[in-house]
Order: sequence, then C-alpha cells, then structure tokens
Amino acid sequence: MRIGAIEAGGTKFICGIGDEHGRIEDQISFPTSHPDQTMPQVIEYFRDKGAEAIGIGSFGPIDIRPDSPTYGYVTTTPKPGWANYDLLGTLKQAFPVPLGWDTDVNAAAYGEVKWGAAQGLSSCLYITVGTGIGVGVYAGGQLVHGLVHPEGGHVPTRRHPEDHYPGRCPYHGDCLEGMAAGPAIEARWGAKGPELPAGHKAWEIEAFYIAESVTQAVLLLSPEKIILGGGVMQQSQLFPLVREAVSRNLNGYVSADAILTQMEEYIVAPGLGQQAGLCGALALGLAAMDKNLK
Repeated sequence: MRIGAIEAGGTKFICGIGDEHGRIEDQISFPTSHPDQTMPQVIEYFRDKGAEAIGIGSFGPIDIRPDSPTYGYVTTTPKPGWANYDLLGTLKQAFPVPLGWDTDVNAAAYGEVKWGAAQGLSSCLYITVGTGIGVGVYAGGQLVHGLVHPEGGHVPTRRHPEDHYPGRCPYHGDCLEGMAAGPAIEARWGAKGPELPAGHKAWEIEAFYIAESVTQAVLLLSPEKIILGGGVMQQSQLFPLVREAVSRNLNGYVSADAILTQMEEYIVAPGLGQQAGLCGALALGLAAMDKNLK
C-alpha cells in the first residue's frame, strides 16, 4: 500500500508517503506560511505519489465532527490566514481518496499505539510540549473525541511556589501552555530552552508544570502509558524530574505497579521518536482506507 501522511504543524508541514507497516519511504517539510502558499506545496508533493489514502494530523483547534458544516476546518487559531480554513476540503478537491483527519497530537498518540511505545495497549496519553502544548487521548481502543477534541494544553495549573511569571497564553494567561510551552520558557528566562544548561532552575520549574498535567491525567483518565514528546522534551533531564514530581504528587495513592515501582516504563519518550506525528498521520490514512473498504 501507498499511504500519504501530513503532519500539519503550526510551524512547519511535514508530508510523507509510507506503507501499512508504518514505514516512511519519503518525506519533505516546509514552513507553515499562509494557506495560499502552503497548500499548493502539499498538493504538488502528493500529485505523483499514487497515494491510496491520506491521513492528516493538524494543528488546531480543528473541527473533527463529521456531521458539522465546518468539518475539516481549522477553527479559532490565531495563525494568520488559517482561522476558519477548510483544510480537509482543499485536499478532497485535489485527491479523490479516503482522508483521515484528526489533531496532530491525537495522530501522534495513534501512531504510538500502532507502532510505538503504546503498541498493544488499549489506552495511552500523548502530551507534546513544544511551541504549544497539546494532549492526545487514546482510550477503549479508539481516539477520544467529544464536544470538540481534548485541549489539555489549556487546563489551569497550580503555580510553582517560586515562579512569578504571569503566563503568555492569549486566552488564559497562566494555563499549562501559558506557563510551560517553549515560548514561555524563553520569555521567563531570556533564552531558548536548548541554550539553558541542564542544571538550570528552569528545568525544575518546567518539570513541575508538566508533572501537574501528568498527575491530572493519571487521576482522571488512568491511561496505561503516558508519552511525552515535542521539542521541549528533547531535554532528556526533564524525564526523571517529571517522574519524581508525579510520584510526589500522587503520594502512593494510586496503587499500581506502573506508578509505584515502574515509573521509568510508564512515563516515556515516544517510541517513534520525532516520527510519531508523521507515522500517526499515516495510521489515520490507513484507518480511513480500512473504513472506506468496509
């Protein structure tokens, strides 16, 4: 099979072609500019690839309700040109093949279930910490949707007792994304994350906020695996700090070996590494094809 995959990020688009085993054969990336510049590049890439289906994991918020008149749209994003843009419809006009559609972080969660760190499990949570923070939820053998889609990056969070940064989310100020996404790190400390040494106070504070989100997820959703991805999580010193903070937060209340003795195998990096989003989009395309054949 030849399946197309699009990881439509707020910073860059990654397009690829792969097969039903999750193998990416070819890929290309380019900056996310105005749709009038970005989408022709996407369409041109796939024009000669012979894709039998295409999966799209998109930055959001997006409309994922099939019965909605704006299904397939990017909705309230502040990114210029993309608010209320019919991304899925634009692709439908160009390619008469099954199209899978979900958030970029839900796609990453799905990819990890199919071929990565959550393979064989019936539930997992994927948190991406980068330019923004997103949460993808897989439970009961399927991706979780509801009124819209999970927006775990915007949950309120307790403040670190030594942190007086006001937060930078344009909607909520000091929500999780406003306090812990990459731009918040830079604004708080005057330097990008990779420029800060591993022992810097920034990482203790960052781990505190990520652990708040993970703790909430453990208590609310009880996932079998929690996967932390995104550019900020490339700072490997964060993982032990997050695990320690989650353990302190739970304080022995959740009586499960994964929490009590196997935290290093419970809160993990993506098994697919930086390919989680693209492989997840591939999985969405494959699922769309399977659904179309039934």
